[in-house]
Amino acid sequence: MSFAELGLMPELLRALNAVGYTTPTPIQREAIPLVLSGRDLLAAAQTGTGKTAGFTLPLLQRLATTPVLHPSNKHRIRALVLTPTRELASQVEASVKEYGQDLKLTSMVIFGGVNINPQRDRLQRKLDILVATPGRLLDHVGQGSIDLGGVEILVLDEADRMLDMGFIRDIKRILALLPTQRQNLLFSATFAPEIKTFAQNLLDNPAKVEVAPQVTTAERVEQRIYPVDRDAKKPLLQKLIIDGNWNQVLVFTRTKHGANRLAEGLDGDGIPAMAIHGNKSQAARERALSQFKAGKLRVLVATDIAARGIDIDALPHVVNYELPNVPEDYVHRIGRTGRAGAGGEAVSLVCVDEHKLLADIERTIRQKLERVIVPGFEPDPNARPEPLRKPQAARQPRRDSPARSHSAPARSGEGRSNEGRPSGGSGRASTGSGYASESRAGANANRSPNRGEANGNRSSDNRGNTAAPRPQPSPGGPRRRPSGNGNA
Repeated sequence: MSFAELGLMPELLRALNAVGYTTPTPIQREAIPLVLSGRDLLAAAQTGTGKTAGFTLPLLQRLATTPVLHPSNKHRIRALVLTPTRELASQVEASVKEYGQDLKLTSMVIFGGVNINPQRDRLQRKLDILVATPGRLLDHVGQGSIDLGGVEILVLDEADRMLDMGFIRDIKRILALLPTQRQNLLFSATFAPEIKTFAQNLLDNPAKVEVAPQVTTAERVEQRIYPVDRDAKKPLLQKLIIDGNWNQVLVFTRTKHGANRLAEGLDGDGIPAMAIHGNKSQAARERALSQFKAGKLRVLVATDIAARGIDIDALPHVVNYELPNVPEDYVHRIGRTGRAGAGGEAVSLVCVDEHKLLADIERTIRQKLERVIVPGFEPDPNARPEPLRKPQAARQPRRDSPARSHSAPARSGEGRSNEGRPSGGSGRASTGSGYASESRAGANANRSPNRGEANGNRSSDNRGNTAAPRPQPSPGGPRRRPSGNGNA
């Protein structure tokens, strides 16, 4: 099947041909016709399956070929895409621009950790498609610099990750600001129970697409385990990189401190390496990722923030320097390689402390992974396990009042985050994604204004502004569905 057979318009077909895409992936074959028909969609697809094109292509066509549904909206934001991380938001908006290069549609991306003023200025001009992280979007809502009353299509990308990261209350606030008449597209790596529950309250008679079994790993990824003592992990990693002539390696650690320590050690031993995590500034993360993609950096060391936020074509090697605490995160980590039909290798350095984590992973993926003992690195059979150093959990934040003060001074960096999972409850908690800790403008009068959001705090990107009260949800009732299929 070709993209033309899916009903895409010539402008989109030209853009796809320009980037060398000729055959749609399974998620694209299933999702594109459904989105073009105007239906709500609940889709489960692992990373690397082409899901971004699965919603951006039909979204662009519907906006280009159907009349404005809410013409009274002065800002004309017709489509809103929410993502959990800054990097993913940037990638989605880049795809929108790439595929829509021959269409008269405008787009932009907004996220925290950068000055809010240029974003506010851009939002005053005509805008069709907005890609955003939830926190920064609500900052603009609070400042009155954005109007969501004209949104016709809502996309929640990696919805399971957003819920896992504690964005549920922010998402509900955003939903209350949208027109009831709209199309909703929800994409998730899995159909976890919480996703199904959330979808029931959001979607109207949705089509359901699942292109891969839950928590399966990429079939083309070669996975193996290297048993090793904890103190020998770094020398073994160096040996694997040097002996295997690995020139592009993504390495995962559990903590930010561990990522920094490993990157500095590798770099000091002559293997160019940098760390990327939530405590790094936006500029530092973009610089490290750019150098890694360009081949100037041999090793990128990351915490789980990067498991779904880094998109690198043909990444050959992923290394679990430390196994994740949650088995599903293993799947997302190794999903960085073996993408779009390419091969890849995922290796895990496992010490005695991690035997239970390994057993949980193998039980989850229903696969016994190959063990490889490297001569000279045989693990001590008498070694005793030690407690794992878990990522520090974030403090539960107090929720903002509807009116927030924006008198706090600007902060040049980003909100800091811890690398832990939510501890439950309804407040926003920090998880494996420090990227989601975009600075939130202002705080209420009883709170210190210059603290990072994902630690339960807020920081301001602007000066001397006063937040308008948050719009309240209108009375409920069934929402009407858009009509027409938008086909060219």
